[in-house]
Amino acid sequence: MIRKPVVAGQFYPEKQEELQIMIDFCFNHKFGPSTYSINPDEKIFGIICPHAGYVYSGPVASYSYKSISSQIPEIAIIIGPNHFGIGTDAATMIDAEWETPLGTVSVDSESALDVVKNSEIIKVDNYSHSQDHSLEVQIPFLQSIFDKKFQILPIILRAQDMMTAKDVGNSVSEIAKKKKSIVIGSSDFTHYAENSFAYLQDHALIEPILEMNVEKFYDVLRQKQVTACGFGAIASTMIACKNLGATKGELLKYATSGDISGDRDSVVGYGAIKFV
Repeated sequence: MIRKPVVAGQFYPEKQEELQIMIDFCFNHKFGPSTYSINPDEKIFGIICPHAGYVYSGPVASYSYKSISSQIPEIAIIIGPNHFGIGTDAATMIDAEWETPLGTVSVDSESALDVVKNSEIIKVDNYSHSQDHSLEVQIPFLQSIFDKKFQILPIILRAQDMMTAKDVGNSVSEIAKKKKSIVIGSSDFTHYAENSFAYLQDHALIEPILEMNVEKFYDVLRQKQVTACGFGAIASTMIACKNLGATKGELLKYATSGDISGDRDSVVGYGAIKFV
């Protein structure tokens, strides 16, 4: 089956040429990574990326994607939240291709079936993936930075508790041990708060992410009631990367929609993080 794009023309341009121009704009934006230099020999196990409209979150997302641009993965494992709450608690797909204006990327069905075997929670369920943008918006960035053919392992989470995150993270890391992989956790941070408050909330939550401390992460999330939509995806990515040998996270960039648009009364926070 072809999984057609559901937010082309909304979150990013629906025409190929305009989309490529938009991605270039994000990389060269004043909040983008134009002056950020990468170490091609650095081993990066995974990244955290935002998933809002490119005009708002694209410059921050570009930091994460620039950091991995010298890698040549066989598979990009993308984990994101299920905003619509449809389908199963954790879902992957098989026998599918994801279409974007830049072309199609195939799902690694073999790895998808393996991850289901490794997990007590992940199921094969195409319906869970039918409406959401959290995984979709990552794919054009991947298509733009990787010349070589790669496949994806999409995992969308309706449940985001710590038990689910541990199951997903552990299951994913078993796949990444077999194939050259990059793990991508898709999440925005604070939603619809005043700009300075969003900064305080989000940096409090980013601290345990950089420490790769999952228990502390969930404690801060609860105590401060941080409205990060993909907290389970972040936690799953942390767990997977730690299993693979990562020892820390590094914050590449933090900004809000207000920093970019100028409207700082009600913003969404975006963070780009790599695990090394």
